[in-house]
Amino acid sequence: MKIGELAAASGLTTKTIRFYEQEGLMPEPDRTPAGYRDYGPEHITRLQFIRRAQAAGLSLREARQILAVYDRGERPCGHVQGVLEQRLDQIRAQIAELVTLEAHLESLLATARDGQPSAHDGSTVCWILESESAEPPTQSVLPSVPAAAGLTIG
Repeated sequence: MKIGELAAASGLTTKTIRFYEQEGLMPEPDRTPAGYRDYGPEHITRLQFIRRAQAAGLSLREARQILAVYDRGERPCGHVQGVLEQRLDQIRAQIAELVTLEAHLESLLATARDGQPSAHDGSTVCWILESESAEPPTQSVLPSVPAAAGLTIG
């Protein structure tokens, strides 16, 4: 099938499919005598896998790594389990940081509702953000989670 047919069958655009090829997620398809890309059903299956990996919160880099293990003829399920465990840890860390941020924002809004600036409050820009309750939480709010988890992005 041609790339337009693959795009229609997979629900992706031709541009996305070409991008996946350039990024090493999709193998280079055979070519017809006229030079058109000739995709098979295995390409649809691979695109479905990539979409499922993304739906699970995995990056294209992680999907590429999993597919590389598969392409070597190995079963990547053990690797997938490890990647999913790392992703779940990242999500849990983000949730904890969001809860901290939520509490901080609630405190700032309570300050804004309960108080009014005086003519001599000493603020330079906005008294709400310069009040004592505006001090940031002791825990860093939403740092780069992959860096915090000891992961690298490549």
